[in-house]
Amino acid sequence: MLHHLEIYVSNLDASHAFWANILAKIGYEETGRWGDGFTLSDGEDAYLTFVQVSEAYKSHLYHRCGVGLNHLAFKVKSRDAVDTLRQYCIENNIRNLYDERYPFANGGKDYYALFVEDPDRIKVEFVVAD
Repeated sequence: MLHHLEIYVSNLDASHAFWANILAKIGYEETGRWGDGFTLSDGEDAYLTFVQVSEAYKSHLYHRCGVGLNHLAFKVKSRDAVDTLRQYCIENNIRNLYDERYPFANGGKDYYALFVEDPDRIKVEFVVAD
């Protein structure tokens, strides 16, 4: 069972605006905030912490196809919830990935999902928990 995940970000304010707002739509709440970070929790077991990267490491460019994290996937309760998230992303200029194949970008008609990017280009997936 995953306990927590800590992600270093290049711009704490931009990451907070993205993550706090989009995850609030699936039940996450901010449970901590300090000068260089914040934590979001689902109220059950797992939580995510986001920390401002130090200047010494800002030059390290992230890409999801390189070594490291490819994406984070979150279960949502219904196809309507996925559609609502997609509309939120469109209205807030959040980059939708594979939009031309939405909602079946993963190839199968049983896998209903939305794929977006956070401000640091981390891929985030929202998939119906069938």
